[in-house]
Amino acid sequence: MPAITADTLTLPRVDAPAGVAWRPVRTITTAPTGYEGEGFPVRRAFAGVPSTVLDPFVHMDQMGEVEYAPGEPKGTPWHPHRGFETVTYMLDGVMEHNDSQGGGGVITNGDTQWMTAGSGILHIEKPPEALVVSGGLFHGVQLWVNLPRASKLVPPRYQDIRATESKLLSSADGGALLRVIAGELGGHHGPGSTYTPITMIHATVSPGARLEVPWREDFNALGYVLAGAGTVGTDDRPIRKGQLAVFGEGGALAFAAAATPAAEPEPNLEVLLLGGQPIREPVVQYGPFVMNTREEVAQAFEDYQSGRFGVIPAAHTPHTD
Repeated sequence: MPAITADTLTLPRVDAPAGVAWRPVRTITTAPTGYEGEGFPVRRAFAGVPSTVLDPFVHMDQMGEVEYAPGEPKGTPWHPHRGFETVTYMLDGVMEHNDSQGGGGVITNGDTQWMTAGSGILHIEKPPEALVVSGGLFHGVQLWVNLPRASKLVPPRYQDIRATESKLLSSADGGALLRVIAGELGGHHGPGSTYTPITMIHATVSPGARLEVPWREDFNALGYVLAGAGTVGTDDRPIRKGQLAVFGEGGALAFAAAATPAAEPEPNLEVLLLGGQPIREPVVQYGPFVMNTREEVAQAFEDYQSGRFGVIPAAHTPHTD
């Protein structure tokens, strides 16, 4: 998992929480597996978790981890979105994005594509042709972040966040590397610009180390394990790859990595920490649209079918001779 690394001894440190209540672990759920797009494997990270607990997050897939043979890499066809933001964080491999607003780019180890669908957009995510030819490792995350009613129809926007732009921090004892992609931790801010106040952090906890971080009390708190195993909460509940911890109220989070030998294939505990200010509005999701009412979803379908989400750029339109 080569998402950008650094020597924690040289980084700013996040002070261990003091004088705040530790958040208890409400639930730990295991993500079921499935397939997305043209057939790439995913883990449905939020499956079985009530939407009221996830708010403002809507959906998350862990894409891969899969080692493709030549000719096997897959993506998604062109498709629409309205009413939320998609966040694609690439850990291993390469992903290419193009959309009907002219946004586009290629992300690789530790890069993030942040697309605000807003009023409506068409986009495609696929492996570059060179990766299709060669095959290779593919591993990433796609997160859907809801937009509040007042921002549902904002103009679409695309952010290309390089791995080197993430704010790199260390835990208090140097045992964990923290990559702040969006939001704030201990007074340090990530590069992602969001309509909904959220925090998104990728933490790598070394074998046997403990991660204790402050957390905004008005945010919810989720921790999804991308790789490895360890414990979560002050009562040290076991947690492993493909599991999501949902926390209760409080001002601090705790994780610890298992003291596994370095020869283990996944010696570190890799955790995606997510938190956001709940929107507390009705949510009606149907396929690629996340709105407040059924009527708004019906309108989204009508606008999409009428071509109001833009058109596929000519460079990406199949030629017919």
